[in-house]
Amino acid sequence: MMKTKQVAGQHRSFISTILLCLALLTARTEAQRLNGILDHGALIRTDTTVRRIHLVFTGHEFANGAETIRRVLSRHRIKASFFLTGEFYRNPAFSGIIAGLHKDGHDLGPHSDKHLLYCTWEDRDSLLVTRKQFQKDLDDNYTAMAVHGIERTPIFMPPYEWYNDVIASWALSEGVTLVNFTPGTSSNADYTTPDMQAKYVTSDSIVARILRYESSSPTGLNGFLLLMHIGVDPKRPDPLHERLDSLLKTLIGRKYRFEPLSAVVQLK
Repeated sequence: MMKTKQVAGQHRSFISTILLCLALLTARTEAQRLNGILDHGALIRTDTTVRRIHLVFTGHEFANGAETIRRVLSRHRIKASFFLTGEFYRNPAFSGIIAGLHKDGHDLGPHSDKHLLYCTWEDRDSLLVTRKQFQKDLDDNYTAMAVHGIERTPIFMPPYEWYNDVIASWALSEGVTLVNFTPGTSSNADYTTPDMQAKYVTSDSIVARILRYESSSPTGLNGFLLLMHIGVDPKRPDPLHERLDSLLKTLIGRKYRFEPLSAVVQLK
């Protein structure tokens, strides 16, 4: 009996490994189609030969930048991709924001229902959730979206922007493409506050890093997934969304165009 259980366990492990390899191969094929870049199975950059940027916004508990962001995007006729948690979609205070973004034609997708941490910060290969927990959380996020009349968008930004190859394969098995921000500019640090001390990054510094990266890299910001938050802790004295208009003017002046991820990612 013990030997039978061991064989069964080895068989399940073998099957899981095969499925993981197939999922990662699928992700790699999609990245190649886009001439993009993968990191741990997630698409983090599209075609680096095309002068195109994808603005992505995430949201969970704050939305104090939503009005400004929506107004600025409308002014520049830019469509962006918003990844919001189930908690965000269910918050009655945010229903008007969601309706407005939907009306404007922006991508609206999932960011985990409960904003779960999938793996430890110390070792991203160490999972903190089971596949069943992952699936339920993602399904619950989609259920919260459906209440607003939003279809099951097959593009997913992981909570905390922290994941691993296994999470990417689970997402693909659900027919969902995992995406993450392109590293190098610190734009994702726009949530930080002064009390975080060394981790705090001012908006002046973030904008400077974005423009410095753009001018110093041979491929500029081509194919970048440039991440910001739709809202930040009120303790942050200089929210990055207040700099969005001037930043976009500069990048448009440098001949970049902006497209939502749905315009390039193969929707399943």
